[in-house]
Amino acid sequence: MTQELEIEFKNLLTKEEFSDLCLYFNLSDEKFITQENHYFDTPTFSLKEKGAALRIRQKKQKNILTLKEPAEIGLLETHQPLNTEEVEIALQSSILPKSGPVIERLTYLNINIESIQYFGSLTTNRAETHYKNGLLVLDHSRYLNKEDFEVEFEVQDEKLGKKQFHSLLQMHSIPLRKTENKIKRFYLASKKNKGEL
Repeated sequence: MTQELEIEFKNLLTKEEFSDLCLYFNLSDEKFITQENHYFDTPTFSLKEKGAALRIRQKKQKNILTLKEPAEIGLLETHQPLNTEEVEIALQSSILPKSGPVIERLTYLNINIESIQYFGSLTTNRAETHYKNGLLVLDHSRYLNKEDFEVEFEVQDEKLGKKQFHSLLQMHSIPLRKTENKIKRFYLASKKNKGEL
């Protein structure tokens, strides 16, 4: 599928809360898969300004270029598979493929493809399990000498999903925390490292 609508709820966790949820959902270390997210934007953060994000995700020998943009509900995701050579060129030279569904969307958003740069990577150990009407995801991420723990709940129905997610947090005595998406957390950490914050 080239495009899909993503509706998800997320909450940062302490290490203890993360361990408790892993235990509760029987998610042992063997059930976690490592994925690499490589982030891109223009030097003036044109994508970020539009509330959009561009990444290459490497997982299970698959490479997917994904553009996320705001939708009426959730996010519109446009995907494009890449081969190993295309990934290497993107990471080493910040050159993206000349065509494809993601490139078409970037052009539609008036983003200058030539000015897109690679900003860095975030590594996530992820486990997934079905819960209620959605997919529950537990993530342990490492980036720029930082690490964080997070629970995500991907759903089809926004209202029902929100209710089920909040109920899960309450059941485990986990406070609701304002949680930015991974790319925002990555950029904030990057700015902090450079002394810009």
